[in-house]
Amino acid sequence: MKNQTGDTFFGWDGDVLVVNILGKPSAVKDAIGKPYGKQLKVSVTASPVNGRATEHMLRFLAPLFGVTVSDIELVFGRMTIHKQLRIKSPTKLPSVFTLDTSQHPLF
Repeated sequence: MKNQTGDTFFGWDGDVLVVNILGKPSAVKDAIGKPYGKQLKVSVTASPVNGRATEHMLRFLAPLFGVTVSDIELVFGRMTIHKQLRIKSPTKLPSVFTLDTSQHPLF
């Protein structure tokens, strides 16, 4: 699989934001953490049972990017802590994302 994020935890594929996630299930609270290498730490309160933590993570992240859950594609990682998401046409970005507006026409 091609690494579309390069040397960082996120990259753009047209109007689709590609994000590499390092998930932490069974956390005290839902939160976006700091980048860890080529992944972004995301903690969720849900337990890692039958993909429930991943589903909870998608529901947590959707409003933070201004999209619906159906706008987020889980490329891989439903049952592991290592995930890649494709977020279609986000209308906002959490503060951990830095943005070069000359490369991204949506913002």
